[in-house]
Formats: sequence, C-alpha cells, structure tokens
Amino acid sequence: MASKPGILTDWPWKPLGNFKYIVLAPWVIHSIYSYIVEDEKRKDLSTLLLFPLILWRFLHIQIWISLSRFMTAKGSNRIVEKSIEFEQVDRETNWDDQILFNGSLIYVFSKTLPGGTHVPIWRLDGVILTILLHAGPVEFLYYWFHRALHHHYLYSRYHSHHHSSIVTEPITSVIHPFAEHVVYSILFSIPIFTTIFTCTGSFLMYTPSFHSLHHTQFRTNYSLFTPLYDFIYGSMDKSSETLYEDSLKKKEEFPDLVYLTHLTTPESIYHLRLGFASMAAQPQSSSSKWYMWLMLPVTLCSMMLTWICGTSFVVERNRFSDFKLQTWVIPKYNFQYFLQWQSESLNSSIEKAILEAEKKGAKVLSLGLLNQGQELNMYGELFVQRHPQLKIKVVDGSSLAVAVLINAIPKQTTQVVLRGTLTKVAYVIALTLCQRDDEHEKLKKSFGKVQYESNLILSRSYSQKIWLVGDGLSKGEQMKAKKGTIFIPFSQFPPKKIRKDCFYHLTPAMETPLALENVDSCENWLPRRVMSAWRIGGIVHGLEGWKEHECGNSISNIQKFGKQLFNMGFDL
Repeated sequence: MASKPGILTDWPWKPLGNFKYIVLAPWVIHSIYSYIVEDEKRKDLSTLLLFPLILWRFLHIQIWISLSRFMTAKGSNRIVEKSIEFEQVDRETNWDDQILFNGSLIYVFSKTLPGGTHVPIWRLDGVILTILLHAGPVEFLYYWFHRALHHHYLYSRYHSHHHSSIVTEPITSVIHPFAEHVVYSILFSIPIFTTIFTCTGSFLMYTPSFHSLHHTQFRTNYSLFTPLYDFIYGSMDKSSETLYEDSLKKKEEFPDLVYLTHLTTPESIYHLRLGFASMAAQPQSSSSKWYMWLMLPVTLCSMMLTWICGTSFVVERNRFSDFKLQTWVIPKYNFQYFLQWQSESLNSSIEKAILEAEKKGAKVLSLGLLNQGQELNMYGELFVQRHPQLKIKVVDGSSLAVAVLINAIPKQTTQVVLRGTLTKVAYVIALTLCQRDDEHEKLKKSFGKVQYESNLILSRSYSQKIWLVGDGLSKGEQMKAKKGTIFIPFSQFPPKKIRKDCFYHLTPAMETPLALENVDSCENWLPRRVMSAWRIGGIVHGLEGWKEHECGNSISNIQKFGKQLFNMGFDL
C-alpha cells in the first residue's frame, strides 16, 4: 500500500478474494457457446483462444517466477545482494490482477470494436507496426509517465507501493495500484488498437521487463523496453551494462550448511519457495484447499516427475552473518518412507545429496525431515558408516529437539502420557524426564536390555493433561484424553487435530532472529520465521564448529545449547 493511498488504489474485485477469477466466467462461457452454436463460416477461433492465451500467460509468469527463485537459491546471477522478506511476498501476492484486468479488456474490445473478432494468428505487417509503435510513442509516453510517478505527489499516493520492493522479481514489474494499471493499459493499447483499425492485428503479445537497478538508484532507468529515452534525457544509469555483465559472471554460491528435506503431501510442491510464493509464505494446512482439486492434473504430473527423478535440488538460500545456508529437497513424498521397497531408493537419494554437499564444501548436513527412523538408515548413521572419511558433519538435530520439548512441558507437571511411535527423541525425552524424578537408575537398566526397550511405559492412565505424542497417534487414543489436554508432538509431523476441546502444541521449533536473511517462506506447517528444532540444531552445530556427527544413537549434551542459542538470537 502506498504511504498516502489515492483514489482507485484497490482493484475492483478485491472483496471477492480468491473468487475474483469469476469475472472472466461470463466471457469464457459466451465465447465457448458462440463457437459451438455458430455455423462453420462464422465460428471465431480467435475469441475462443483468448482464454487459453490468458491461462498460458499465468503459466508463463509462474515459470519465470520459479526459474528466478531457483537461480537465486543457487546464488548465481543475483543483481542485488539483499534479501526478500514476507512483507514483499504479501505485497506481490496478487500479481495475477493485471492478467485478469487485461484479459477482461481484451474480451470487451473483441466484442465491441470493428475488426476485434476473427483475428489471424500472424501478420508480418502488424508485427512490424506494433514494434514501431511501441518503440516510438508508447515508450516515449511511458518514460514521461513513469518520471511523473516519481514526483512526490503521485509517488506518495501510488508509485511508492511498487518501490517498496527493493529486490525485484519477475512479478515486481506488475505490482501497482489499480489506477496505474489503467494508464498502462491505455498506453499499451495504442499498438493493439492501431493494428485492429488498420486490419493488421494478430496475436503478438508482449510483457514488461524488470528494472532492478531503477529500484536501487530510484532516479534512473525509467524506460520499459527501450533505453533510448533514458539516453536522450540523461537518466540512464551508467552502471547498467557493467552490473548486468558482472551478474552473468557470478558463479554458484557454495553453502556452509545444507538442510536436507523432502516433499510431504502431493500438494506440498506448491508450498515450496519455487512453487506459489503466496502459498509458500503461509503454513501448510493439513486439509487441501478447494482450488487444489483444479490443479489435480498438474499435481499428478509433478508426482510422476518426482517419482522418476531422484536428484535433490536447491529451493532456498539463507544467510546468517557470514554463514551461508541452503535448503535442498529430495523429490520424495512422506508416504514413500513407509514403503519397504522404496527404502533403497530413498537412501540412495540421501547419500547422493550428502556426497554432493561435501563436494560443494559444506561443513554440516542437517537431515531434517529425512530423520525418519531407525529402520530406514539408523537416523543417518548408515551414511557415516559407508563413508568413514566424510568431512561434512551429519546432524539429525535430535538433541535440540529434546531441549525444546523439555522447555514446552509446563514446569509444574509431574506426570505425562507418552503415545505414538517411539523414536530416538522419544527415548531421550523419557530418560530425561525420569532423571528428574530420580528414576534414572531403573530406566538405565531397562534401556540396557534391548529387548525391553520398546515396552517402556510411563503410565497406564489417560487422566494426565500433558501428552507427548508421535506419529501413529490414533483418533481413538485422542478421544480418550480429558478435556483441556495439551498434545505436545515429539515428531516432526503434527498430529491430526481431532479434538476442539484440547490444545495442540507446535512441533519442536524456535523463532528465528531477524539477522537470518532471506526468510520469506514457511517451513511446512510452522508459522512465519519459525524453524524446526532439528533444522536449528544443524545451524548451531555449524556455527559452533563442532567436529562430531550427531546421528545414529548419539546425542549431544542438551545443556550446551542454551548459551549459544541466546547469543544467536533464537527464541523459544
């Protein structure tokens, strides 16, 4: 929002929210119906193709968004060395408004203007005329209108909204108040109207380019495509060419820490930073949105591709002072971890990622969601055994997860219920809690007898108000809990919320400091700027330069995390 919003700032369909796409429905239905009922000579293919072209423009822009964010995550070809935050993501969420607006205008003009229908796919004379008109009057008028928007009166009421984004992405160029888009549409319609009136129109389309340097220098580079007028009127930034050339020479950035994770549900691919930015900036919901059903064909195709592809890819880049972090995704889904015949493929993908991270010079590899259980790869110890010369430290982060869990239990608690699939974290938390009650000797003896390890029971009653729960917690078990029970997960996956009269704690996590840069997406179901304890455990391990692995049955002293976390700015 501009600092002093002027008239026509909001888009007319803003009250419709996600139902705004309905504005195109009457035109789409009419064009399809007309094409079906008209005789062969009067059928208008050009009008019928308008909606597919609009859909293609959505897809075209999304491809550029994903590609841009992928290159940014790799650290190559960046122009501005600054980070993107959640505020920018929220501001640029409705980048599709301009497509809806332009699409609506094209439908209207195709029905009202002579020559607006039965437009050929291609006409060379129309293409040449469009290029000349755009390079001439359109660019000239755009240049001076853009300069006028930088006058303090118009800037404070309109254009400051656009310039709130210092780091530009492909969609930043179309993020403007509605009034600005009205003027831009008038300017860009000059070539369109001219070719229609001269009967030289075709489906040639063009879109605005980004102007990253303009957003940092502010008083330079006003042009859209053609820098001619910036040269003529002395507003061309002298560093434009060298900055662009330097960005092309940048090499891929190598991380100090690699956080390895995987996809969860089939729809989770849209929640990646490379997917839909607006969805990635919100916690992942346990239930699918209604519009996800419309994306089902794309979802199934993505599942097939990820099933075939076993190579990890970069989705996010963060920086904590001089410490560089990257998030890599293994293209596997959560349900695959429960398929025995998928174990070898999963371990092979993880192993390749570990070796690739070491090749790139990473000091720590945090297993994240891949820390699924003893049966799969012994909590990561399998890879250390296979490659005893590994320099990179494999960290599962369980130690910090235990510390966060201990802190989440109310201090006056004397009894807890432990339910769900037992894991490394569950065993350690049980041992730690029993040590509080001077029962550690008995517990240690029980742990010494491996065959009794899984039979450890803290209570046979369901009357306790604090439940520590893991994967496999059933609906029936939840229904046995008393009203007001607090479910605290020790798993990385939250339990399904069945009870409305009970409280569900977050999975073990901590709030990140503002010094951690480029945080503009949520980690699965966690809130903004909150990271899982397993992930933060790897960060602490790397920043402190600890030389040991933390995987398998090994666990670090949870007491030593306190001072380091406080100094780094992480908060429970």
